[in-house]
Amino acid sequence: MPPYTNAIASFWKDRLATGPRAPARPQAHHLFRNASLPIDSARTRAQAGSLAGRMRGDGRHILLIPGLLASESRMEAMRGILNEAGYDAHGWGMGRNFGPKSDSLERIDRRVDEIRRESGSKVTLVGWSLGGLFAREYAKYATGKVGGIVTMGTPFSGDPRANHAWRLYQLVSGFPVDQPPFACCREEKPPVRTIALWSRRDGVILPECARGRSGERDQAIEVDCTHMGFAASPEGILAVGQALAMMD
Repeated sequence: MPPYTNAIASFWKDRLATGPRAPARPQAHHLFRNASLPIDSARTRAQAGSLAGRMRGDGRHILLIPGLLASESRMEAMRGILNEAGYDAHGWGMGRNFGPKSDSLERIDRRVDEIRRESGSKVTLVGWSLGGLFAREYAKYATGKVGGIVTMGTPFSGDPRANHAWRLYQLVSGFPVDQPPFACCREEKPPVRTIALWSRRDGVILPECARGRSGERDQAIEVDCTHMGFAASPEGILAVGQALAMMD
């Protein structure tokens, strides 16, 4: 047997380890409804002008952080609408999100500093799914640079395995879902205004985990969309605008 066989077997075992089974997960029929992403995207393209017209931006800097395996392009429609509405929205500049790394917070910090270079004003973070966890932890790491946080379908509360994505997370990131590569307390509320968007129809994340409990976020807003729809559907994008308006 080649000497590297055990190393390869251990590598995949660690990444695919099952861990304790969550007592509840999202219903399968809601998961399958995420296949409506192309329809959601088409509706958003058709309504982009009117969606922007229903928001009132104030020039605030917004940093959009994508979810697991998503690239900046997945949030480009939202970025365009926020900019047209009068905000100053930015991509995170780190390419596709392959999960947390030991230097993830430092890299986000460098991006935030780039955005703040001209105005010096704080940056509001909008994070989708895993991107919302990045946003919450970064706000604890660099509180003085963050003006607020909006999470979209982010599993910051409850069992980290109460979803249909944690095995994929472990496969892609190489870390157990409950042992990220930097200090993290998912349920601890960041010391800035934090609004959680959640949906009964999410399908990927258990709604209770994205809604959170009192004390884990300042406010929770229910959105009628799928998990993929948070970043692509008119309903998800309008909910982000609503949350931003609440931070004025």
